[in-house]
Amino acid sequence: MLNPEIKSTIDKLWNNFWSGGISNPLTVIEQISYLLFIKGLDDKDNVNEKKANRMGMSYTSIFPEEIMKWSQFRHLEVEKMFDVVSQKVFPFIKNMGGEKSSFTAEMKDAVFMIPKPSLLQESVRLIDGINMDDADTKGDLYEYLLSKLSISGVNGQFRTPRHIIRMMVELMDPSAEDKICDPACGTSGFLVGSLECILEKYTRPESVFTDEKGNFYNRIGDMMTIEEWEHFKTEMFYGFDFDPSMVRIASMNLMLHGIDNPNVRQMDSLSKRYEEENKYTLVLANPPFKGSIDEGDINPTLAKGAKTTKTELLFIKLINRILDLGGRCAVIVPDGVLFGSTKAHKEVREALVEESALEGVISMPSGVFKPYAGVSTAVILFTKGGETNKVWFYDMESDGYSLDDKRNKLDNDGDIPDIIEKWRAVKKDNTLEPTKEDKWFWVDKKEIESNDYDLSINKYKEIEYEEVVYEEPEVILDKIEALEKSILEDIAELRRMVK
Repeated sequence: MLNPEIKSTIDKLWNNFWSGGISNPLTVIEQISYLLFIKGLDDKDNVNEKKANRMGMSYTSIFPEEIMKWSQFRHLEVEKMFDVVSQKVFPFIKNMGGEKSSFTAEMKDAVFMIPKPSLLQESVRLIDGINMDDADTKGDLYEYLLSKLSISGVNGQFRTPRHIIRMMVELMDPSAEDKICDPACGTSGFLVGSLECILEKYTRPESVFTDEKGNFYNRIGDMMTIEEWEHFKTEMFYGFDFDPSMVRIASMNLMLHGIDNPNVRQMDSLSKRYEEENKYTLVLANPPFKGSIDEGDINPTLAKGAKTTKTELLFIKLINRILDLGGRCAVIVPDGVLFGSTKAHKEVREALVEESALEGVISMPSGVFKPYAGVSTAVILFTKGGETNKVWFYDMESDGYSLDDKRNKLDNDGDIPDIIEKWRAVKKDNTLEPTKEDKWFWVDKKEIESNDYDLSINKYKEIEYEEVVYEEPEVILDKIEALEKSILEDIAELRRMVK
């Protein structure tokens, strides 16, 4: 979570843009994102130079000589800075992917809309004080920015907390061979989380270092081969979102993490235009809840079977379609998907159990998405193809933060470390059985079938009742008699005191 100082800085930035004449919240976020991206490019350039020097390699800056870096133009006087950023730096970032890149294609409609030099200068000054070396800070910063949207939460567009993203990524354990997709990517939180996990996984312990500022670098990726690096940079990460602003922010986010030509496209993944299938080995997603799509625009492959326009159900069908055989998925769904009684709800759950290997259901407490929503959710884990034999259920009671609107960090990480540890254990040996203290348990496929494919944890969770020992009637009567005697004595004492 962001510290109070950074939140205060973002609040000042936000107020400055509004008082400066930009009243559309999404426009404010985009303009701030462009500045964060420009600063991030400078930071990335400096880090890459340090890595190259550490490995004894030559390094060429990503900035041409004629383009000033953030660390250079921030010292300019106000009018000169405005001219440099608006006329040179901004056009440079729009086209830095090259004419044929998807990044340039998605950035073609980006417009520099900061209206006056003084607003730019003050924005640069405020952003310059934010240390974005920590990747979690970048993600939380975007999350905080997006929380200011007046439309936040409408159509289920909630930002996924960083620690929940990290948990889901670690459960899926991505590798350098994977092809990873988020069909409702937002700012690309799941893709960046996967990217960071892979780099950590393929970094030699001796390559980890701390620089002179105390920044920790453990995402070097020096165990990957040349072929794996090529795949990593060009063919590993794919994202789709219907909102062009989110696509631009997602593309910039991935570029700041070393993906020179992000495969992020503006696309309604549920529509007729999106035709991909059997392509990805891993899908991580938090699709929109409570949304609906025009029935006439739903892709025919998703319209088969029971009719529905509910996005949370259509996305489950979509994920199964775009996964390759043997592909894995971790997806967040509202609890209604687990127990809904409509024909479409039952059909989706039956397909998960009968046509895929449904492996796990993690029930999350309703406060995880506060303050934006109090909806109860779960994480579904499955593999396309294969066979469901039994399903691993985990009852998460805490995610390491308070479950009220403040979402304050607790003294521990809640159940998440245990979830990851126990999941890895049962993946190695699915004959393991829970102890009395464990928060997980198995449910056989036959039991799920007999319950209309209900996947809600309360359907199967054993409730322990404490035995209540009632006293004998004679003992109770004696206690009542003693209490009456005590009351009468107190009344008599009060009367004596009054006299």
